[in-house]
Amino acid sequence: MHASGRPYTDPSGVRLKSWMGLDDATFYDSRKIAIIGMGFCFPGNDAQGGDLPPRKECAELWRNRLFEQLPNLQLLILIGQYAQRWHLGSKQTAEGVTGTVRRWREVYETGEGPKRLPLPHPSWRNTSWLKRNPWFERELVPILRADVAALI
Repeated sequence: MHASGRPYTDPSGVRLKSWMGLDDATFYDSRKIAIIGMGFCFPGNDAQGGDLPPRKECAELWRNRLFEQLPNLQLLILIGQYAQRWHLGSKQTAEGVTGTVRRWREVYETGEGPKRLPLPHPSWRNTSWLKRNPWFERELVPILRADVAALI
């Protein structure tokens, strides 16, 4: 992101675009897709090289203001625990990412406003998660692709 100025220009982006059934041109077309980070700033890396949690004050300052400018949202793709907790609350995400994603139908079919689909982060770090949870790509990804295709 820092080098390109665009999110998901790495292998995690390849995986995410594949899940969504999109090419680069469509994925980065801001008239069709809004990519909204949780903290709007890179929080740095932890000792293992992963990203630190998003800075809470950044999300609190900008997130609601930004969403107010996007009244036509029809689908929110909630990538990872921080986005899921922000949009679904701590009660619905109490079982962590696996539990939240496992309950995707409940999340997807309830609530007011845009549909919501919780996803694990598409990072290579989650490759073993994907292998342990083959239902994700078999059951949830086709719904994601169909919704994205219908909206695009």
